[in-house]
Amino acid sequence: MASSPCSSVNFDSGLEIKTRSVEQTLIPLVSQITTLINHKDKPKKSERTQQAIQRVGQAVSVAVGRFVAVGEAIAVENEELKEEMGMACFEARRAGDAIAQLTDVGTAVTPPVDGRTTVFSDRTGMVKAARMLLSSVTKVLVLADRIVIKQIITSRNKVLVTLEQLERVSTFQEFVQIFSQFGNQMVEFAHLTGDRQNDLKDENKKARMAAARAVLEKCTMMLLTASKTCLRHPDCESARINKDAVFHRMRFALEQVMEIVTDARPCGETKVLPLSIYTGIKDFKSNVEGLREGLYLLPHQALSGQLEAVVERMEDFTDSAYTSHEHREGILQLCQLARQDTDQLITAWMEAKQSLNAKEATEEMELSILKTCQSVYELRRELHKVAVGRAADLLKLHAEHLPLRALKASGGEGNLEAVAEYARTLGEQKEQLVETCRLLCHVSGTEPLEITCIHAEETFHVIGPQIISAAQTLALHPSSKIAKENLDVFCEAWESQLCDMAVLLREINDVFEGRRGDKRAYVSLPRPKHSANLKTVKAVKLDAEEQSTIAKLGLELRLLTSDVDTEVEKWEDQEHDIVRQGQSLSSMAYSMHLFTRGEGLLKTTTELFHQAEVLSEEGLQLCSSLHTFSTQLMDEEKVAVLSEMEKLMGLCQQLQMGVRTPVQGKTATFQKVDSSIQNTRAIITVVIYLLPVCNKIVRKYKSERSNLGSPQSWRDRQSSTAVKDDVLNGKNSNGFGVKSLEQHMANLTFLESK
Repeated sequence: MASSPCSSVNFDSGLEIKTRSVEQTLIPLVSQITTLINHKDKPKKSERTQQAIQRVGQAVSVAVGRFVAVGEAIAVENEELKEEMGMACFEARRAGDAIAQLTDVGTAVTPPVDGRTTVFSDRTGMVKAARMLLSSVTKVLVLADRIVIKQIITSRNKVLVTLEQLERVSTFQEFVQIFSQFGNQMVEFAHLTGDRQNDLKDENKKARMAAARAVLEKCTMMLLTASKTCLRHPDCESARINKDAVFHRMRFALEQVMEIVTDARPCGETKVLPLSIYTGIKDFKSNVEGLREGLYLLPHQALSGQLEAVVERMEDFTDSAYTSHEHREGILQLCQLARQDTDQLITAWMEAKQSLNAKEATEEMELSILKTCQSVYELRRELHKVAVGRAADLLKLHAEHLPLRALKASGGEGNLEAVAEYARTLGEQKEQLVETCRLLCHVSGTEPLEITCIHAEETFHVIGPQIISAAQTLALHPSSKIAKENLDVFCEAWESQLCDMAVLLREINDVFEGRRGDKRAYVSLPRPKHSANLKTVKAVKLDAEEQSTIAKLGLELRLLTSDVDTEVEKWEDQEHDIVRQGQSLSSMAYSMHLFTRGEGLLKTTTELFHQAEVLSEEGLQLCSSLHTFSTQLMDEEKVAVLSEMEKLMGLCQQLQMGVRTPVQGKTATFQKVDSSIQNTRAIITVVIYLLPVCNKIVRKYKSERSNLGSPQSWRDRQSSTAVKDDVLNGKNSNGFGVKSLEQHMANLTFLESK
């Protein structure tokens, strides 16, 4: 059996690959070279096989030639990388030529035997050429990646310079002129960092990048209104405090982005996440289970100490004024149970170690291991219930945003005393939310979610005082429209963070319950770079203010797609057409949500409109499936499904007509974006209603079939039931399937794409 080239040859280039794009570009090339080297163990080939090998070798050489041409062009444009890139390109071209020569039938040195020709007589040469090719191509890609990093750094430096200018302006005219430039720079920076975030392999870095970019996204609008307020009321201390806090937070977020992009920290510091209870329990459980394999690996004090360290961190729960007496007692009892089970385990462990014949865990020790693992799991489950329950209660309690409304009203009335009173109320709410985020961090279940919890905690901690200072400014200047607008912006940021917290809560529940925690990217719409159809349409990117305006709509879209995922997971048959098409619509809507944040594959309004059109077509396919589905239903069920189907069809047609209608001008384009997202939101809302209705019907019919009467009655109804099975299981629909397109995308090789 032929061995894998990766196991027989060391292709390590010595360069760390940090991005998916570099990795995904290399994988097909590795596959092509694997195809060649796997044949080295079969020295005799038929003529057809040898011709196939020769074609692959020539294709590799041609592809490398094109690839090198791009690398050389990059070298010309970037003087500082010219020498390194030139050498890497030279080595790649030489290796590609060597592979072409080694696979060329005309250069085979071994004479034909029985009509067959022996190739790869120079096995060492092929391995050497393959290693050189992969090493040099990887180096070219990593050098090209440095160009991307350079672009982000350059973009960030521009933003910083303009930020300093904005901080020093003294007139409205100067501010408007500079902020216009700043807005364009921030949009460019958002797209560059969004691409980088999507490309990163390290999930923790992706989460940190997402957090920093979220701060910049919210702060851009805050900076606009806070600066305008300060210019209008230059002697107002609360306005100055409000503005300074925004500038400080933006600089901090920009620095965070640079740390992630350049993989560097000031003074060589290494940021370590605060140890969560989940991580502590996970490590403790791992050590407990590891005792089965090695009785002598840990001193017995280590287990007790590790458990006590976990219990100590539970003070965040037990010492909280917001934890009920019942929950506090429950946590303490489970802690005590975990201690008892650990002590019993240690006793059984010591006895096993002292026994000369015990080379592995005894039966008593095995039972103690299971009991200890079970007790810490119960403890984790109780903590999860407390944290998630408190977060859900808080979100419901503050859904009406009463303190924000009161601050706006009292500020508009110029009532400083009322502002101070409601500021205390908001301060208490802030402390509750900050503490709840800390508890969620303890039970989040993954490091990326821990990072998101920390970001949420910091956001509430910072925005709370900013809202209060903005309200104080309005109370001092109650007739100021700019001060009112400023307070509105900060309140919207608070509301937006509450929505983000609701999404975070669902993701933490997904992880705890073993469901998919990450949203699947929709791959049906690769970024159209050279599409002839799109060249005639001017692609537009939204500016910072427009991006901020649609971000709230996008957030609502994100929440709705989470609801779709929840309903989809309740279906037994995940391949049902209604399920697949519902998932497809949800994924496309999610990509539109990412657009509103300046992330994902959709970068311009043209791409957004194209995605919306694809979504409307998929929605109409779902209507077709629903119509077929309804033909086998009883009257009442049929009316319910057809009623929603007609509503869905109307919305899809409305979206389709809207995105196909040409518009001119920036304002009209933005209105079209807004309309497209609102229509998409309405479509997903109908899908959320339909999924449980159809699922209930499918379950009902399956239950009826399982309870059919005699064998005779089954035979009498078999034909009609078979038809119904096909309908209920989605066999008759020719709806657009994502899987075939995903498979096609996966089959695109390095050679075909270059």
